[in-house]
Amino acid sequence: MMEPLFLKPVFQEKIWGGNRLNTVFGFDLPNDKIGEDWAISGHPHGESIVENGEFKGQKISQLWKNQRELFGNQAGEVFPLLTKILDAEDDLSVQVHPDDAYGMAHEGELGKTECWYIISAEPGASIVYGHNAKTREELAEMIHDEKWDQLLRRIPVKAGDFYYVPSGTMHAIGKGIMILETQQSSDTTYRVYDYDRKDDQGKLRELHIQQSIDVMTVPATTPELQIKEVKKGNSAIITYLESDFFNIYEWQIMGELNLSQTSLYTLATVIEGYGEMTVEGKTFELNAGTSFIVPNQIKDWKIAGECKIIASTPQH
Repeated sequence: MMEPLFLKPVFQEKIWGGNRLNTVFGFDLPNDKIGEDWAISGHPHGESIVENGEFKGQKISQLWKNQRELFGNQAGEVFPLLTKILDAEDDLSVQVHPDDAYGMAHEGELGKTECWYIISAEPGASIVYGHNAKTREELAEMIHDEKWDQLLRRIPVKAGDFYYVPSGTMHAIGKGIMILETQQSSDTTYRVYDYDRKDDQGKLRELHIQQSIDVMTVPATTPELQIKEVKKGNSAIITYLESDFFNIYEWQIMGELNLSQTSLYTLATVIEGYGEMTVEGKTFELNAGTSFIVPNQIKDWKIAGECKIIASTPQH
């Protein structure tokens, strides 16, 4: 019988990280500066390993290479998606990501379009989302003159908000925010501004001004979201995004919810609560922080309990 692939979290230390991945999800963290849980990842900078079943101990990249039928024989050199939970104990740098063409040409990997589900946000927390420059020349001038208050668009956020962040978008996650991020499998980030912070060696962190100006969308655009909710008894499926890179859903389970494979495979992370997933009569426990892949061979499953799950599927 095919089982969901449950995955071991991969923790990334960050200058802006903290310890809330322990206090909120119970993860055993190596220190109190952990900014990211790479929950579902085939990227070489932090690979997920399967914790159960016949593929236990294998990395996603191995399965992508040798067991492509798990992913519906999707084409591509690399597993295309990456799911993270981020804990911003401090402000992240103001940054931008390239598209696929620029990323492959200059970094040898995919570009990075991403999206954020806000798990929690302290009162007054905000994000940077877009900029006010009208032309690329004005953008370059405002960056070089450090006119950050005039350039950056800041938006207050709260738990349950959702933001789509296409490549080319100026952005930053603010202090006191925890998010579930779904993105292309890329680790290319161009920093525009980092509050003149220094690293452990007392050096200013590297900025990537020219690359940022090259790849920024000018003028900034704000994607229009078409959020849809379908009630299933006391439960619901919310569709946040259908894009060229991934589709994003929230499964709100109050009691039970029957689900079906709508793409080649499905990625899922429990962000709140507790549940049980039943596949062909076998039950699997789901806790806050649990991440898993539903492979192509599993067409239907049921989740019972009280929990919220953010799920994604690839475009193909």
